[in-house]
Amino acid sequence: MEMTTVLLASLLVFLFTTVLTVAGVGAAFIIIPTFYWLGVPLTEAMAIALLLNAISMSFASANYIRYKLVNFRTAIPIIILAVLFSPLGAYSTRYFSKNALVLIFVFFLVFAGSMMLFYLPKKKSEVSGSTARELKTGIGLGIGAGYLGGLLGVGGGNFIVPTLVWLGFDPKNASATTAFIVVFASLSGFFGHAALGNINWNLLVLSAIGSIAGALVGSWLMHRKLEARQVKKIIGIVLYAIAAKMLWSLV
Repeated sequence: MEMTTVLLASLLVFLFTTVLTVAGVGAAFIIIPTFYWLGVPLTEAMAIALLLNAISMSFASANYIRYKLVNFRTAIPIIILAVLFSPLGAYSTRYFSKNALVLIFVFFLVFAGSMMLFYLPKKKSEVSGSTARELKTGIGLGIGAGYLGGLLGVGGGNFIVPTLVWLGFDPKNASATTAFIVVFASLSGFFGHAALGNINWNLLVLSAIGSIAGALVGSWLMHRKLEARQVKKIIGIVLYAIAAKMLWSLV
């Protein structure tokens, strides 16, 4: 891969991470198709995006923990199972054809874009259910989000947030708890891909620098009170366009 392409990819990572940090979501789901367009093999793009997810969410989680927004009783069982099943999802990519992976990712992009454009969670008090209920929630989400996150290279956060909100979590607590979970799930999925040799280390290092810089700039912009709702609408439209382009490539 040419260094010019690596530098362009790293610049795009910085821009996407900045914007998506303002919007409050991880950037993997838009980094993967961008890398794919630049000529990075899909499984390699997934591996790098998983590590970038872990890096950016680590910065976010540090603040969330400080402000006591993370629900550890729900997060821990999800993390344990996600860590176990994320490498399995990453390993499963070898059993899917390139076209099948692209098609699965297209469906995910449509889902993520729809969440950005149309999902407006109502604010509720944080779920106050029993420990047994939280454990059952953790088991289901851990297995599903871990496997799908590893398979698609997205960390699983886009599956976890709406589920937690639907179960009664305050959206802020749901986002904070998910960010904490995604750090571990993404790292686990990354190591699963790395074990298969799907890594371009030049791209990884420069993209990581772009991701860290983007997370810091995005956090600073949040203090400037930019309107996250408008950012999410733009992202939703972009995701639809990317999905249409990837689907067209299969025709």
